[in-house]
Amino acid sequence: MEEPIEVKVSDLTPNHNRINLKVKVVKIGETKEIPSRYGPPKKVTEAVVGDDTGVVTMSLWEDQINGINEGDTLFVSNGYISLVQGHMRLNVGKYGSKEVIDEDVGEVNESLDMSDKEYEYNEYRRKRNNFGGRGGSGYNRNRY
Repeated sequence: MEEPIEVKVSDLTPNHNRINLKVKVVKIGETKEIPSRYGPPKKVTEAVVGDDTGVVTMSLWEDQINGINEGDTLFVSNGYISLVQGHMRLNVGKYGSKEVIDEDVGEVNESLDMSDKEYEYNEYRRKRNNFGGRGGSGYNRNRY
């Protein structure tokens, strides 16, 4: 199994998985409930995180938001990128982790938002499947 690679926010693409990055929490959004096919609704919070190269929206599911505040620096280990309505989202997932670290990533470049660009979902899935993507997750990424 390959080791995760360290990347900067501006290098992210929809095909990235198994990535490590250090980011600062710029903004934390409101928590929403998303219907689940299996059991009760799931809670998700979107946070804008970034480094000196740009920002990206990060999806934090259920208890992942606990202990995170605006201004914190996070180390995301073994994260991956998904598309939500055609826009990139950084995810921790069940095989990754995130932790608040005592390190400064410097000034965040908010002028480049990697989640602004819209990608064609079907094209993304075709490319992702060629590289052995993560498989099904049980929820429709295009719903929220």
